[in-house]
Amino acid sequence: MRLQAAGLAATGMAGGICLLDGRSVGSGFSSELQPAVGVDPLSGLMLMMIALVAAPAAAYAAVYLTAAANPRALALLTGLFPLALIGVVTARDATLILGSWELMTLVPAAAVLIAGDAHGAGNERRAVFEYLAITHIGGAGVWVAVLVLAEHGALGDPAGLASAGAGVQALVAVAGLIGFGTKAGLVPLHSWLPRVHPLAPSNISAVMSGVMVKVALYGMVRLLTEWLGGPAAWVGYAVLALGAVSALSGIVQALFQRDLKRLLAFSTIENVGIVTLALGASVILADRGEAAWAALALAAALLHALNHAVVKALLFLGAGSLERAGAGRDLDRMGGLLRRMPWTGAAVLTGCLAIAGLPVLGGFASEWATLQALLGLGRQDAVGVALAGGLAAAALALTVGLGAVCFVKVIGLSLLGAPRVPEAARAVETPRAMWAPLAALAAACLALGLAPGLLLPALADLSPGGGGLPRGAGIDVAGTSLPTLGLALFLAVATAALLTLGGRRAAAPAPVWACGQAVEPPLAWTSAAFTKPILLSMWGLLRPEREVEVLSRGGVPDEVRHRGAVPHLIDSALYAPVLRIALAGAGAARRLQSGSLRLYAGYLVGLVVLLLVLARTGVLG
Repeated sequence: MRLQAAGLAATGMAGGICLLDGRSVGSGFSSELQPAVGVDPLSGLMLMMIALVAAPAAAYAAVYLTAAANPRALALLTGLFPLALIGVVTARDATLILGSWELMTLVPAAAVLIAGDAHGAGNERRAVFEYLAITHIGGAGVWVAVLVLAEHGALGDPAGLASAGAGVQALVAVAGLIGFGTKAGLVPLHSWLPRVHPLAPSNISAVMSGVMVKVALYGMVRLLTEWLGGPAAWVGYAVLALGAVSALSGIVQALFQRDLKRLLAFSTIENVGIVTLALGASVILADRGEAAWAALALAAALLHALNHAVVKALLFLGAGSLERAGAGRDLDRMGGLLRRMPWTGAAVLTGCLAIAGLPVLGGFASEWATLQALLGLGRQDAVGVALAGGLAAAALALTVGLGAVCFVKVIGLSLLGAPRVPEAARAVETPRAMWAPLAALAAACLALGLAPGLLLPALADLSPGGGGLPRGAGIDVAGTSLPTLGLALFLAVATAALLTLGGRRAAAPAPVWACGQAVEPPLAWTSAAFTKPILLSMWGLLRPEREVEVLSRGGVPDEVRHRGAVPHLIDSALYAPVLRIALAGAGAARRLQSGSLRLYAGYLVGLVVLLLVLARTGVLG
């Protein structure tokens, strides 16, 4: 595993060189069905992103998987997964694109099955079935889009699709958005994410959420900026709307989760939505001839994808460490882990602050750039465009605010306070080989936040229109006006001043006041306590479920039991009816399968007679 991490690091360095130098290596895209590979600056960015996530995950897995029941099989899949991802981003023909795409889908499914079967659990098989069903049904759009592009020679020459007509362009656009959007986790085709992530090994979850969904976004970027040959404005508005709905839906659902990995899965949906918001803005601005603003929007999308890849890998690996230390994944059963696991806790704290968008970390920089791009959309003269930009900016602001609440909850319940259960009180720090990759990812979060302007020009150059970054966007090459470096300097000076003025005196320990009662774990704040005000304000939309049972003894109430949950409405409103119809159809078809050879012979005779009649009447020509 350590050798694999070193190889991935070298691959990432090579990708970074391609990105920063703007060079291409190997073949360009070809519509011929012959294997071809190559790397251009966009592929270089993806290689760098894959290495930033998969190399720490591989180093982490070297120790993490030793406690697994099938460590060799899981280690093999851990090594195969990044290769499939690299295959997608370096493939230059339809056969390799689609082959690598399918391998990328199947590897994590196998890892979840192997890890689940080792523990004798039954939920894994159902979750994997649902994951494969959703991603393959939706992913059929990738096959349609890529094969139609290849048929018209548009993989290598986007002008080929333009000559095919608006109908073919619309078919490829819709099929591609469905196919790539399903694997990226865009609403409403996102339901596989919260099902699979809680069951997958943490190193696999880190790569899935960190870069697999970004590889799907890579396909969407190729589609929107190259293969469609300049998409129509309606495509941009559709992408913008998908991004806004995904961002808001993802963070609202994340707020009400108690399982840490399930919360992180919904957070991935939120951040994929933010990336998609910026992509939609880029398409609309390019259609209006605003090349510089379109370049800024694309750069913001790619920067946020990179930031989210790093921070989500950090948080999933951190969740695996907390679970391995005995704290579990239930936020209401954690507490006090920062003191007991200082290295892991500090890294997780950094990741939570970064994904919440606090300066001076990477999440703040990319969300600021996204906001600037959306404000650029709102500055347009056309009322419809300006209104779309304003609504998108409002959706982003609300998403970022709710995200801060969500991860303050994670910090407060898992890292701070007192342990809520004995298992959390007995937690100890993981070995260095497990917390060192987390520390490296935390350092990357800080580096991406301090000087994002060093990457933005190279990312802006990936836009087909070029033109550099626009004036008045609040961004420069040094990144000072984001204003990350200025904020960093201010925070450093303020912290030093506080430490100097406050001296080294520590506050004396004191008991917590609990209205005269003894302080016991059941009195501690829970996940519901953080989110109850938001739940009350969204009661009619979220439709929460509540059950209250009062147990009495001798006619006097002795115990009250309460159960509450916020249902996943898209599952119940969209997937549940489709599942019922599918099962009913399968049941009807199963009745035809009686096992009687005579009946099957009768079916064949009836079919032959029907074909003869149709041929006789001329229906079959």
